[in-house]
Amino acid sequence: MKSLLAFIATLTFVAVAHADEAAVAGTWLSADGDGLIEIRVDGDDLSGIILGSPNDDPDRPDTDIHNPDPALRDRPLIGLNIFSGFSYDGDGKWSGGFVYDPNNGKTYRAKLKLTSQDTLKLRGYIGISLLGRTETWTRQPD
Repeated sequence: MKSLLAFIATLTFVAVAHADEAAVAGTWLSADGDGLIEIRVDGDDLSGIILGSPNDDPDRPDTDIHNPDPALRDRPLIGLNIFSGFSYDGDGKWSGGFVYDPNNGKTYRAKLKLTSQDTLKLRGYIGISLLGRTETWTRQPD
């Protein structure tokens, strides 16, 4: 009986932990109001896929023209995953990841924090977190 209770408690803990981790999933508007990013949680993997922009700017590039690798400059921005390597730390926080900024072609170390159901803080930095910038993203209706 004790092993059954321990098993149920473990399943409950795992289900709650994954529910908390999945709370970040959805469509987010970047801080500059120009990018729509779909955040997906697949097991331990977190991805941020560019969906497009809510703004109709004919001068916006369709491809990754700022990428430092010339071979990647023709890849489309729509569908591009800009997140990699994040680990869930609990309490709505992810760390140890990287974020790619297609506006300048640079990749930064990054961490994320879900501060409310509709607010996500993304901190990109070089070296240490102190040397970086925090953006606030807002959840969009799916």
